[in-house]
Amino acid sequence: MVCNTPSVVQAEAKELVGTIGSSQEYTIPLLQEIQRRHSYLPRDLVEAVSKETGIALSHFFGVATFYSQFRFKAQGTYVIRVCHGTACHVAGADLISTLITRELGIEAGETTQDGRFSFEKVACLGCCALAPVLMIGEKIYAKLSSSTIKALIKEYTGGKA
Repeated sequence: MVCNTPSVVQAEAKELVGTIGSSQEYTIPLLQEIQRRHSYLPRDLVEAVSKETGIALSHFFGVATFYSQFRFKAQGTYVIRVCHGTACHVAGADLISTLITRELGIEAGETTQDGRFSFEKVACLGCCALAPVLMIGEKIYAKLSSSTIKALIKEYTGGKA
């Protein structure tokens, strides 16, 4: 859902606050629900929630910038997360990230121009025995190599890598 008109945004803000709560203790749950619905924090919706709750906009943005879980830009259809924990680092996570950058033409923290892929480096995916690993959406890919990366990109692009 794209926030576009003030009435739609205000209605969503009112519904969010009515469902979650309006006191400052609900700042994180409100931000999490906004991001769950939109994949990022649309400024117009955060502003509307701020007005609806009476909580300062600066408080919402202070919390959102403190925690790395929150994003201010829409993510791609497919979010690729490459593990850079110790086991994955030792097993070649840097090479995996370099290959993704080369194949997609984006650096970590970026999204392809067509909006299809976002790429992130993460601290740990909890699959150390399967290193190196990456996650696309909710699916884990393990024991990666340069050839498996190329095949994965082809799989998600329909062969147009």
